[in-house]
Order: sequence, then C-alpha cells, then structure tokens
Amino acid sequence: MRDCNPSTQLSRIKGTGRGRSTHLHSNAGSVMSAVEQQPADASLSSNSSSSFEVIEADAANKYEAVVPHWFYCKVTDSRERWIPFSTQDSEKLEAAQKMRKDDEELVVPISGGRYDVHLKQRQCYAVYWEEEVSEVRRCTWFYKGEKDNKYVPYLESFSEELEEAYMIAVTLDEWKKKLESPNREIIILHNPKLMVHYHPVTVSDDWGSSSAEQGRPRTVKRGVENISVDIHSGEPEQIDHLVFVVHGIGPACDIRFRSIIQCVNDFRAVSLSMLQAHFKKAQEQQQIGRVEFLPVNWHSRLHSTGVDVDLERITLPSINRLRHFINDTILDVFFYNSATYCQTIVDTVASEMNRLYLLFLQRNPDYKGRVSIAGHSLGSLILFDLLTNQKASSEDEDGKEKESQTGARHGADASSVKEILEKLKLSEYSTVFEKERMDRQALLLCTEQNLKDMGIPLGPRMKILHYISSERETQVSANYPQLIYKPAIFFAFGSPIGMFLTVRGVKRIDPSYSLPTCKGFFNIFHPFDPVAYRIEPMIVPDMEFEPMLLPHHKGRKRMHLELKEGLTRMSMDLKNNLLGSLRVAWQSFTRAPLPAVEAASTESETESQNCSDGQTEVKPNEPPAAAKEEASPINVGMLNGGHRIDYVLQEKPIESFNEYLFALQGHLCYWESEDTVLLVLKEIYQTQGIMLDQPLQ
Repeated sequence: MRDCNPSTQLSRIKGTGRGRSTHLHSNAGSVMSAVEQQPADASLSSNSSSSFEVIEADAANKYEAVVPHWFYCKVTDSRERWIPFSTQDSEKLEAAQKMRKDDEELVVPISGGRYDVHLKQRQCYAVYWEEEVSEVRRCTWFYKGEKDNKYVPYLESFSEELEEAYMIAVTLDEWKKKLESPNREIIILHNPKLMVHYHPVTVSDDWGSSSAEQGRPRTVKRGVENISVDIHSGEPEQIDHLVFVVHGIGPACDIRFRSIIQCVNDFRAVSLSMLQAHFKKAQEQQQIGRVEFLPVNWHSRLHSTGVDVDLERITLPSINRLRHFINDTILDVFFYNSATYCQTIVDTVASEMNRLYLLFLQRNPDYKGRVSIAGHSLGSLILFDLLTNQKASSEDEDGKEKESQTGARHGADASSVKEILEKLKLSEYSTVFEKERMDRQALLLCTEQNLKDMGIPLGPRMKILHYISSERETQVSANYPQLIYKPAIFFAFGSPIGMFLTVRGVKRIDPSYSLPTCKGFFNIFHPFDPVAYRIEPMIVPDMEFEPMLLPHHKGRKRMHLELKEGLTRMSMDLKNNLLGSLRVAWQSFTRAPLPAVEAASTESETESQNCSDGQTEVKPNEPPAAAKEEASPINVGMLNGGHRIDYVLQEKPIESFNEYLFALQGHLCYWESEDTVLLVLKEIYQTQGIMLDQPLQ
C-alpha cells in the first residue's frame, strides 16, 4: 500500500524519474518547489491583501488523501457487478491491510463471519456453503459502466497513479492532466469536479482497414462518497440465536428463481431491520445482538446421485423445458416418498445441520445460545419427520412423560420394543427381542422370515407384522439420524405436513403428544398458499376455529381487511334487523287475542327486555358474546407447549382481488415477509425473556 503523503509522493516521483507519464515528471520538481516556497513567500509578503490571497490559495490547493472503501465482485450471467462491503467490514479490512506485511497472508472474517477474505489473494470465500470465489478490491477511483450506469472501480495499481496525478494537479492547480490506463484508455482530469474516461472505439472503413476513435466519455469519480451506492453500516457482532433453514422442492426458492442462499440472505436482512424497529430498547441497552440464519441445501446432493441421468433417458423430447422443470422440482416430492431417496434426503439434511452446527461453534467458541430450525414447503415435512424420530435423552426433565405418550399414533411414536409388545399383549416375547438387540427401528425393518427365524409362533407373528405394516403406512420407512442438539423451536412456512399425515392414514394427533426434543412448533402460512395445510384441526377435530391472524408489523390489521370486516358486520346487522322486523310484523298479524293474564306477562317480559336493552346501552364497551368466546383460550394440545400452532398472514390489498392469480406468490412470499420474520424473532427472544417494545394488535 502506497503512502499518500504529498511531500513523500512528490519526492519519490522526483527521485525515480521513471514509470509515470511525462507530464508527471515535468511537474514533480515544480510541485516540490511550490510546496517549499509557499511558507517563505507568505512570510516575505508585507501587504495584508497579498497575505489573504496566499492563505486562500493554500486552502484551495490543500490536498486531502482519498478514503478507500472495499468492494467485492459478483458475476451473474457473465456480467460483473461490484458491491461495497458494509462500513464495518470495510474498516476491518482496511485496518488489517495496514497491519499486514508484504508477503503475509491475513484472513479476515466478514459479513457476520459467513465469509472470509484472504487479503494477499484479494479473494472472498464462503464459509458455510459452496459458492464461487469473489474478487476483492480496495477501491478509491471509479468510472461509470457502459450498460447499467453502475460505477466500476479501477484496478488498485492504476488508482494509485490517478491519485498521484490528482495530488499534483491539486497542489499546483494545473489541470487538463491526461493518463493512459493499462487497457490503453484515456482519462483526462479537467478539474476536481470534471474527470472523464474515453473508451476507444474501433471503426472499419469500406476498404477493411480499422482505426481507433474516442467513444462517448464516461464519468470518473474519486472516493466512494461521490458515487451513488448503498452502503450498509454492518451487523451486530453478538449472536443470540442460531436458525437453520431448509428449502423445499427444486433448486429455486422464490418467484425470481433464486437459490436458498439468496433467499435466506433476504430473510436475515429483514430480521435486522425488524430488530431495529421493534427491539430498539433492548438494542440500546445491549441486551440483544442478532439472530443468525444459515441455509441447508439438500437438493444438489440428491440430484448428484445420478438419478438425473436415469430420468433423462426416459424423458420424452417434447415440451423439453416443462419436462426438465418437473424433473428438477416436482419429482422431489416423489423422491421423498421413495424409501431409497428418502434415506438420502434425511441423511443429507441431518448431516448438513450437524456439520453447520459444529463449524459454527468452531468459529464462535463463546456462543452460549440455542438453536432453532425452519423449513419451507417440503423442507418442513422433512424436519417434522426428523424431529418426530429423535430420541429424548434421559437427562430430559420430561423424558419419562414422553416415553409414556404412546397414544400419538401418527408415525412419531418413540416407544420401545418392550412397550410395543405390551401394547400387542405379547410381553412374553420381550426376552427374545432383547436377546437379538432389537430396537424399534430394527423391528420396523423385520420381515416374516426374520420373525420366524427368531422362533415367534404364527399368531404373535401375524400381530407383529400387522403392527409393522400399519406403522409403515403412516411414515416413509427410513433410518432417521439423530441431531447433536435439541432445537428450541420449529418454524414451518407454507407447510404440507397436515396433508401428508392425512395421506399416511393419520386422522388425529393425540393432544398430549409433543416432539421428543423440541418444545415449540409454529405453522405459518399465507391464506392463498396452495401447498399449506393446517395442523390444529388434527388435534381438535370436534371444534371449528380460525387460525391465529398474524398482526401487521406496523400494528393493527391491513386497512382493506378492516374495511371488509366492517362491511360484513354491517351487512349482518342489517340482515338481522330486517329479519327481526319482519318477524315482529308477522307475529302481530297472526297473533290471536290473549287473556289479561298473558297480556300482563307479556308486558312484564317487555319490561324485562327493555331493562336488558338499557343495560346494554349503559355498558357500550362490553364486548359481544362472540368476541368473548374468541378471547377464551383454545386447547390445541402440547405440540407447541399448549399454545396456538396455526398462524395465517394477512394478504396484501392487491392480492385480495384474485386469489388464484397470487397463489404461487403466496407460497413463495415468506422470505421477504416482515410479519413472518417478526413472529420468528418474537418467539425466539421470548424464550430469553425479551419482549417487543410495544405489543402488536
């Protein structure tokens, strides 16, 4: 890194006498003499007006070194795009660059520890997932690109040449400097505010000869503060909670066909803005930092098994793009229902989450927080099946209680072989299975021949085989691996868990059932999501009740929903009043003459009715009976610790015009949904005793 001190640079230029443009050599001595003579000239001047002129000239010609900012290059569809690091990361890289020796290789973690920058190589590597290596550049000078008008940084070496020329021009107040870039492009410094870059254009004449002409000039800027670019301040260093996010079918996760990595980046960015908006007090008191979200990719591992080659051989050549899309996305659902590929998927998800967890602890040895998991679409079903097959440790406070919950007959039964035999009234054969070291997973893999070889008679053998077949119907047969941590909360976005359980033959989930190692479970969905299904009706099938409406992140309901409810209420009131009036009129026409006693009783009833009406008018703030019933808690079992499970988002005003038009968008909206992110943050920090600044209504 070069020294930007004017006197140092000028003396070096004067001493070397080579390696720069001719105009730099001719002016180097003049710059030195001007710098040395300015104080003497100012002291010899006896006229006060001339002194002021010298001071003004000194102020005008004062050179200030440019402040560098670090950028990295992203290549998308063969197009380069230079993106600035956050202010926090740029300052970190600049400090490391100043400390680094010439041949020393320093690795600087940036972006919350998700990337590492190798300063000597000037390259950026992803830590937790596979990604193309990005070029890193220390940037001071920029020129405007041709196509998208985005500013592109010059090479570091050429930026230093531009900075030296700019320093000489400012000090001597001599402009119109012309430099030639390594690509033989011309840069002219007209004045501090007008600097242009000429790109040569090759023009061919009728005879086939070509000549280079100057193309349209492009703007040149010095310093990142003079270009239009969004630079974020950075992320809090403290990590309070870790969340693994598992994607659904296909490699693309949203309507823009972006990967799970890009979608989780958006989810993380929204969480940072929600923390600043709704947890401001806790941030000011330094009670919280941030939540880290890491993506878990299983699609690439599944399709690297060679199954795509097998599918390609049998795929018809017509409507090629549609068939390729189906093979790459929709077939993931069938793969998960296949015993062979289901094992590959669950092994990949579990091993990847365990690997990420260990790597995270290695890079954050002081981390004491907990872990949660989130799944979108099919990813939520994969996580649900994994969680239902986790083994609760003996250290668990509720371990004994969970082991006795054999009534949850939906494939999530974690009972032992001994308990299974007791339920089948075959306890006398427990010693046979213990001798063979048989656990529940091994039992479900047994065939009739295996049981016959163990010496089990025909009658008990048929009972055991019937139990095995019924269990296989409720869940895909797979050996579910164990996670090395206990998740705090499980979030499902746009989840088909309810549908898959129903298809597997599950009609009801026992209210006493809970996931063996996870206390919390939230099923979040958009009202128009065609893939999402509810969970609560499977726990409480005899009651009809609406899912919990997620409040808008700015408070209250969306205006169009309040208007719709108001109009619905108004129409119901008008309908009831009209029917009541017609009923009274019909009774007055058809009523026969009544005795005096009945008339008196009628009057007393009328008076009591008037009194009740008067009481209603005296207490206008008392909620109606329907509101009271809604306010009463609904018992939805222990799957979420006794709390509600189903949460529905509020649709946007434009989405309410046509449900079918926005159905696909409804399934892919969760990554940028502030309401979804806020619920996730609220529930995570609630486990730490930290609440929102103001509760949303």
